Amino acid sequence: MKNETPLRHSAPGWSPSSWRSKPVKQIPDYPDAAALEAVETRLASWPPLVFAGEARALKAELAEISEGRGFLLQGGDCAEAFAEHHPDGIRDFFRVFLQMAVVLTYGSASSVTKVGRIAGQFAKPRSSPMEKRDGLELPSYKGDIVNDIAFTPEGRTPDPQRMEMAYRQSAATLNLLRAFAQGGYANLDNVHSWMLGFVEDSPQGHRYRALADRITEALEFMRACGVSAESTPQLQSTELYTSHEALLLGYEQAFTRVDSLTGDYYSTSGHMIWIGDRTRQPDHAHVEYCRGVNNPLGLKCGPSLSPDGLLELLDILNPHNEAGRMTLICRFGADKVLDHLPALIRAVEREGKKVVWSCDPMHGNTISAAGFKTRPFDRILKEVQSFFAVHRAEGTHAGGIHIEMTGTNVTECTGGARAVTEETLSDRYHTHCDPRLNAEQAIELAFLMAENLQAEKRDRTARKAA
Repeated sequence: MKNETPLRHSAPGWSPSSWRSKPVKQIPDYPDAAALEAVETRLASWPPLVFAGEARALKAELAEISEGRGFLLQGGDCAEAFAEHHPDGIRDFFRVFLQMAVVLTYGSASSVTKVGRIAGQFAKPRSSPMEKRDGLELPSYKGDIVNDIAFTPEGRTPDPQRMEMAYRQSAATLNLLRAFAQGGYANLDNVHSWMLGFVEDSPQGHRYRALADRITEALEFMRACGVSAESTPQLQSTELYTSHEALLLGYEQAFTRVDSLTGDYYSTSGHMIWIGDRTRQPDHAHVEYCRGVNNPLGLKCGPSLSPDGLLELLDILNPHNEAGRMTLICRFGADKVLDHLPALIRAVEREGKKVVWSCDPMHGNTISAAGFKTRPFDRILKEVQSFFAVHRAEGTHAGGIHIEMTGTNVTECTGGARAVTEETLSDRYHTHCDPRLNAEQAIELAFLMAENLQAEKRDRTARKAA
């Protein structure tokens, strides 16, 4: 692999391959080591998907959020699928994401940093390495970058060539997203046209349309004052960053490159990468890899993470306490937030650690119903409400949300204003892995978060006045 010599700016004792000397979890067992090495070598010679300057720009935005200014909206597919790669699906995701961001920005008067779980979110950790059906035991499905969802010996055998397909799909997705973000589609004058057809007649559709009307009136006023999309670039384009779980470390190593401006290492597979709840052991491979790249990092924080354990990981991953480097993605479950989050916040505050606090209300609220894996929307809302309530009580900033969502009209999470029931789960249950919010549910959640951000801002103002 290239770039093996540690540089002046790299972490002590680190190189892009130093993770290989550590214990590792969740990495697939490829039957052909030579084929795997050949694919990784080819990938290392291919162009980067993102650039170091873009990752630094994201880090600067996250640094602002860590100081209480702004909000992180992070979301997208549970796991991207090769077969579902279609421009309409990418467009519909982008539209819903824009709608959520507008609701949050206008409702809370806060800037919103948009980070998609997209253009790289192909690998999934699993609770068991094997799956058994009707007496046949095969490797678990670990995402399209590793193997196939089809339960056959051929499909479930890890295939390194799938990494090349993941790269090509990521590059095509990024190309389209950049066109949408910078080519005029994100112009605020189009705020009404972002509405998806199946949401239009829903309760959230009516609520969004009323907000869009107010934005249009504000734009007309600004235009009368000489401020327009033509003269103000912020009104006609936006930034959308990409992120994924850095699970498949051979793939990540292949796209670890040296920034020519700073001499730092960056993962160029995505702007932001995160470490999952199952792979955050401080002396293991995933933490070792992530400590040496200079991208913004996410860290999933589940119920098993102690305050001391969190501080140890922060010392390893962000030894210089750089603002914008670390986003703590809290995934406890609706009934466990009050038991775990306050202690983590107090430890971080006591040690003066600079972090963005983000809520993942999805992964701790998964249940089985009618033979499907689902997530009740009321539990998702409860976890978000508890997350905001704890931060208001502690005087800290609830800085972000991390959700699994889609722009398509799926029926995967029960509940919502136009409720998906257990009986209707089978109507449009399309996910390859975990259940996602549909567009209507995602917009409803955005309105709830905007209200909570408004309440946090009022509390902050009252504390300053006291």
